Amino acid sequence: MKKEFIQFRCSIYEKKLLKVKAAKSGLSISEFCRRAAFDVKIVERFSEEQITIYKMLSKYQYNFKLIGNMFRKRNSRLSEEVTQLSNEIRQHLLSLKK
Repeated sequence: MKKEFIQFRCSIYEKKLLKVKAAKSGLSISEFCRRAAFDVKIVERFSEEQITIYKMLSKYQYNFKLIGNMFRKRNSRLSEEVTQLSNEIRQHLLSLKK
């Protein structure tokens, strides 16, 4: 349980910047400052637009994987290229998760 109270001074600009960064990460200002002070990783939350794009890329990656599997026996070169594209999209999706 948090009982102690700590204050620190900052400029108006710094306060606004703290508010913006805390809002982007979905935290209160005090929780944001606490995590920053203890070197805890602070993750920015996705906006609705970013979530939509992430879902679309996931769907594309899955569809390219299916296309690659479909052409595996008929045209192996096309299958390899499509599978490689699917893997590149997957790597980008994994990097967004971090």
